Amino acid sequence: MLRRDFLAASSLAVGLTAARMAFASLLQTKNVQEYGARPDGRTMNTEAIQRAIDETAHAGGGIVHVPAGRYRTGRLDLRSRVTLSLDEGCVLLGSTSLSDYQGAGEKNKRHLIYASNAEQVALTGPGHIDGQGTSFWESSGRAALPPDQAWADVASHALKPKSSGRPSPMILFSNCRGVRVDAVHLENSPGWTLHTLNCDDVQITGITIRNPVNGPNTDGIDITGCQNVLVSGCSVQTGDDAICLKSENPLGAEPRLVKNVTVTKCSLSTCCNGFKLGTSSEGGFENIVFSNSVIHNDAVPLGERVISGVALEVIDGGWIDGVQVSGIQMQRTRTPIFIRLGNRKRVHDYSQHGLRRVVIENIQASETVLASSITGIPGDLVDDITLSDLRIENALPSRSESISSAVPEKDNAYPEARMFGMLPASGLYVRHARNLHMKNLEFSASSQEGRPTLLFDDVDGVRVSGFKSTPVSGHAPVVGLLNAREVTISDSVAPAGTDAFIAVAGGNSANIVLAGDDLHGSRRPFQTGNDVPPQAVTVTPRGD
Repeated sequence: MLRRDFLAASSLAVGLTAARMAFASLLQTKNVQEYGARPDGRTMNTEAIQRAIDETAHAGGGIVHVPAGRYRTGRLDLRSRVTLSLDEGCVLLGSTSLSDYQGAGEKNKRHLIYASNAEQVALTGPGHIDGQGTSFWESSGRAALPPDQAWADVASHALKPKSSGRPSPMILFSNCRGVRVDAVHLENSPGWTLHTLNCDDVQITGITIRNPVNGPNTDGIDITGCQNVLVSGCSVQTGDDAICLKSENPLGAEPRLVKNVTVTKCSLSTCCNGFKLGTSSEGGFENIVFSNSVIHNDAVPLGERVISGVALEVIDGGWIDGVQVSGIQMQRTRTPIFIRLGNRKRVHDYSQHGLRRVVIENIQASETVLASSITGIPGDLVDDITLSDLRIENALPSRSESISSAVPEKDNAYPEARMFGMLPASGLYVRHARNLHMKNLEFSASSQEGRPTLLFDDVDGVRVSGFKSTPVSGHAPVVGLLNAREVTISDSVAPAGTDAFIAVAGGNSANIVLAGDDLHGSRRPFQTGNDVPPQAVTVTPRGD
């Protein structure tokens, strides 16, 4: 940029900032106590706070200020150009009576904070909002899983919503433009915590969510049909998906495209999924970024741990086209990566249908228990997936019955990393996929692990380089290939003491190349089944 252009741009930016500051100075601030709100934790303050909001909106906008104290309230409707600002020490205490959440003329739309068709609307902290969720739950009566199935347990399945209902989402922005949620503390939500639906230009920054790990369907942040979204610096601990993007439209016939969404610098903990696209996937997800974040659990029982760190799912006829995940640290996450293309239903017949153009890089995952997976279904292949610089540790002792277990297709099943049971691979299982690029993958498992580290079934076009693994005990290969075509494994290392580095089966296997690998640690570079065509495997020695 030329210097005069830079100075002109800088002058414009300064001018705009000054204009915004001048405009902000004209905005009024309303104190809810001036409208009769009482911070005693008992008085119902819905009417007083709502009057402050409505008068502020009627006057052209401004700030509704809630000082320190405990304010019991039912549903509050935010308006355009109004900021609801909660002071340090302030708690908005959700009513435990369901009737206090009903909106005028609306059936079964119960929320604590609600905004519809609003512009430039905000909710800011550092105060708290407490939804008193336990008042709306009861025991589900489910039977406990046996100890050897603890890896498949989900803590929040022990409770369910009461049949009378509950307010959910606790906070909902619907069809809004210019949404800001900043530095507020949300806790004990009765259902979904914070939901933005069909909104544009959304900023969710520095918020904290604290829900019980056994809270049923207590998603942290849900983003549905939204575009131009930033979620940054948030800390979420909850009983369902921590951050979840969805593509559906409960307000109309077709879903809006979920596009230009960035989630970064967040800390996520749950007994379900950390960062998830789906389950609702009727439309598209494009230009999605998840970066520089932590997904973790303490040393809690397996049923209280994250099911999938990153879950990317298309099962309802929609599409994923353009997702980048990078710089994620995971600890005690059951499954690091789960990518699933299924066929539960197809609501709309979009030509873009599919799951493609996904890049996942720089992932560190310790104390995992289930293999990551990338799975499509017959005739509907996951396409163009890149995995690079992954370091994954599987801490669950090997089970002999998993080595040769058949993996069901489950074309129309609900997608979840535990859906296939214990997979016949310890690190990564791939089926019905093409155009896979894998670089610098390192997997470790227990010394008695007898499953292949990588297993590919019905794949076409796989490039693996810089792959390392701990040894595989027994006679299983390090890499298993079944009906695999156009596969190259290069610059990789066979761990010492293994039988075959790769094993190939299936009459459709062809053009498999080992190029420049260090195979000294294995007794043989490869083995093939009787049904594999001759010369299906080629070995090119290392230069040394």
